[in-house]
Amino acid sequence: MSRQGDVRTSHRWIAIVFTVTVIANVVSAVAGGPEWVAYVALAPLVALMFTGWYLLYATSVRARRAQA
Repeated sequence: MSRQGDVRTSHRWIAIVFTVTVIANVVSAVAGGPEWVAYVALAPLVALMFTGWYLLYATSVRARRAQA
Protein backbone atom coordinates (compact mmCIF):
# COMPACT_ATOMS: atom_id res chain seq x y z
CA MET A 1 0.00 0.00 0.00
CA SER A 2 1.26 3.48 -0.75
CA ARG A 3 2.07 6.09 1.84
CA GLN A 4 -0.99 8.11 0.84
CA GLY A 5 -3.14 5.01 1.28
CA ASP A 6 -1.74 4.47 4.77
CA VAL A 7 -2.43 8.09 5.69
CA ARG A 8 -5.95 7.85 4.28
CA THR A 9 -6.66 4.72 6.34
CA SER A 10 -5.31 6.28 9.51
CA HIS A 11 -7.30 9.46 8.75
CA ARG A 12 -10.49 7.38 8.67
CA TRP A 13 -9.67 5.61 11.94
CA ILE A 14 -8.80 8.89 13.62
CA ALA A 15 -12.17 10.24 12.45
CA ILE A 16 -13.87 7.31 14.19
CA VAL A 17 -11.91 7.98 17.39
CA PHE A 18 -12.80 11.67 17.17
CA THR A 19 -16.49 10.83 16.80
CA VAL A 20 -16.38 8.57 19.84
CA THR A 21 -14.65 11.25 21.92
CA VAL A 22 -17.24 13.84 20.91
CA ILE A 23 -20.04 11.47 21.91
CA ALA A 24 -18.27 10.84 25.24
CA ASN A 25 -17.94 14.60 25.65
CA VAL A 26 -21.67 15.14 25.16
CA VAL A 27 -22.56 12.29 27.53
CA SER A 28 -20.17 13.66 30.14
CA ALA A 29 -21.59 17.17 29.82
CA VAL A 30 -25.15 15.94 30.20
CA ALA A 31 -24.22 13.75 33.18
CA GLY A 32 -22.33 16.57 34.86
CA GLY A 33 -18.92 14.95 34.51
CA PRO A 34 -15.55 16.64 34.87
CA GLU A 35 -14.75 19.56 32.61
CA TRP A 36 -11.41 18.14 31.41
CA VAL A 37 -13.29 15.59 29.28
CA ALA A 38 -14.06 18.43 26.87
CA TYR A 39 -10.37 18.63 25.97
CA VAL A 40 -9.97 14.93 25.16
CA ALA A 41 -11.43 15.45 21.67
CA LEU A 42 -8.73 17.96 20.76
CA ALA A 43 -5.97 15.36 20.26
CA PRO A 44 -7.74 13.42 17.48
CA LEU A 45 -8.97 16.71 16.02
CA VAL A 46 -5.39 17.94 15.63
CA ALA A 47 -4.37 14.60 14.11
CA LEU A 48 -7.29 14.87 11.66
CA MET A 49 -6.17 18.35 10.71
CA PHE A 50 -2.61 17.27 9.90
CA THR A 51 -3.58 14.11 8.01
CA GLY A 52 -6.21 16.08 6.10
CA TRP A 53 -3.64 18.72 5.13
CA TYR A 54 -1.28 15.98 3.96
CA LEU A 55 -3.96 14.32 1.86
CA LEU A 56 -4.95 17.65 0.32
CA TYR A 57 -1.30 18.46 -0.47
CA ALA A 58 -0.57 14.99 -1.87
CA THR A 59 -3.65 15.13 -4.10
CA SER A 60 -2.73 18.54 -5.50
CA VAL A 61 0.86 17.46 -6.16
CA ARG A 62 -0.34 14.34 -7.96
CA ALA A 63 -2.73 16.41 -10.08
CA ARG A 64 0.06 18.81 -11.06
CA ARG A 65 2.36 15.95 -12.04
CA ALA A 66 -0.40 14.42 -14.16
CA GLN A 67 -0.78 17.71 -16.07
CA ALA A 68 2.93 17.98 -16.80
